[in-house]
Amino acid sequence: MNTSYAELPNLRVSANNGIEYAYREMGAGQVPLLLLQHFRGNLDSWDPALIDALAVSRHVITFDNVGVGATTGITPNSVEHMARDAISFMNAIEVDQFDVLGFSIGSFVAQEMALIRPDALRRMVLASSAPRGAPGMHGWAPDVIGAVGKRETSPDGYLKVFYTESAPSQRAGGESLKRMFARRGDRDQPTTWETRLAQYDAVCDWGIPNHAALQRLSGIGAPVFVANGDSDPMILPRYSYLLGGLIPRARVKIYPNSAHGFLFQHHASFAADVEAFLDDIGH
Repeated sequence: MNTSYAELPNLRVSANNGIEYAYREMGAGQVPLLLLQHFRGNLDSWDPALIDALAVSRHVITFDNVGVGATTGITPNSVEHMARDAISFMNAIEVDQFDVLGFSIGSFVAQEMALIRPDALRRMVLASSAPRGAPGMHGWAPDVIGAVGKRETSPDGYLKVFYTESAPSQRAGGESLKRMFARRGDRDQPTTWETRLAQYDAVCDWGIPNHAALQRLSGIGAPVFVANGDSDPMILPRYSYLLGGLIPRARVKIYPNSAHGFLFQHHASFAADVEAFLDDIGH
């Protein structure tokens, strides 16, 4: 029996869209929890500590969307297309109803999935998220895209955006990176420059100012938990509150002394909050 996400085998499944998806799964539970990854992330970009905590009482599924990591195809440049590809993956593994935890660009995809397939998505967690058309979201600040958008990524750039400058936050970031790189064999394929370009095109398209687009979120009927770090430079915390006001059944929590990677820095408390939310039938 696998004891950690870092030890899971890589699995593959062919979908009716002609794509072969790479994925991993861990734990057991009646309603699976699908995780949607951040900008340029692959299967190995999840902190095993977070996945392990979530999988204690839940069936957790991580995957590479089209063109990402070991999944075949070409990464699309629109969030809606990414959402439809994610739905194709869930169809391929024969899951009819599920919960979703979307992180960063993955949280954009999650919103689209909830609108496209409302009967399938039971509950949704949006981590470091913003609604489509929100003012100020048309591309990231130069220092942010400079840190995480270069051809060659670096731990320093990652730590700059995902963690605050404080010693505790930087220490947490270093520990998270060690856990991510603990897996020695059978690692996922790195994301390509083409994927980076397509994903950033999708992010910029998502952020084109459009007040009318904000109204779409009133169509999300599922309960939603919105979370972020209080010092996220990539997707500012104010967008969490905006989502909380636009989605009818949303609750919001901001985690202290943390940035874009708050869910890895506060992995124990965040996992506990997610578990409580997913099990809160009365919400």
